[in-house]
Amino acid sequence: MLQLNNPGAELFIPDGASEDEALQRTTQMAIGAHPDDVEIMAYHAIIECFGDEEEWLTAVTVTDGAGSPRDDVYADYTDEEMRLVRKVEQKKAAMIGEYSLVALLDYPSSAVKDPSNEDVTPELAEIIRQASPQVISTHNLADKHDTHVAVALRTIQALRSLPAEARPEKLYGCEVWRDLDWMIDEDKVAFDVSAHENLAAALTEVMDSQVCGGNRYDLATMGRRRANATYYSTHGVETASGMIFAMDLTPLIEDTSLDIGRYVAEHINRFAEDVSARLAALS
Repeated sequence: MLQLNNPGAELFIPDGASEDEALQRTTQMAIGAHPDDVEIMAYHAIIECFGDEEEWLTAVTVTDGAGSPRDDVYADYTDEEMRLVRKVEQKKAAMIGEYSLVALLDYPSSAVKDPSNEDVTPELAEIIRQASPQVISTHNLADKHDTHVAVALRTIQALRSLPAEARPEKLYGCEVWRDLDWMIDEDKVAFDVSAHENLAAALTEVMDSQVCGGNRYDLATMGRRRANATYYSTHGVETASGMIFAMDLTPLIEDTSLDIGRYVAEHINRFAEDVSARLAALS
């Protein structure tokens, strides 16, 4: 049984299975900072598991989302009221997407961003250990939202703390507050997310507090996926109507001596070299 740290933390299992069953059947995991991040960045994992009795997604939402912008009917909501609304929205998404389990860890963003915090990383490590997913998706390390980057770092730290045999086969860093179109094609992982556009729309639109909060995440998310697919190849026709790009973070958990910052910088440097080489060749 998982022992969660925070009094407001909870596990939600949409189909009513036992906690042990929900953990044991997990094949993929998505670890997001806020309610709605999993639905934006890891739709590839959702549809790979949707309707498949052999494939199950466990979602982990690390923070309480209390500090989000608010407008419309939510304009006068307190942080505590917003926290409760976002919990409900995350549970609704878990039901729509038929997740195996969603773990709402209920940390304030400040705790996740604090490198000296000794609670977040071990808790993530224990959830991963008990669920034993084959693939994990989290935020990419070049994201511009501090809490997203912190969650990606805590995820890597958690995985590095586990024995090699307890780590997943793949770890991907996905798009939310910075897309990965800039990565050279050889480096980026491209997931075809053309399937179930109605499901994709429902998963973002159910986050009503966010859509009404002044940012149309529902439209932007679908638009980004379509743009990724259309602009993926300069000399070919579209092969998908939606794509999610990811940074392959697996080397960082296969070789724990790799410097995380240098690993990301190498991707940026290869992009810079690609641009420079093209300009030089055509000048």
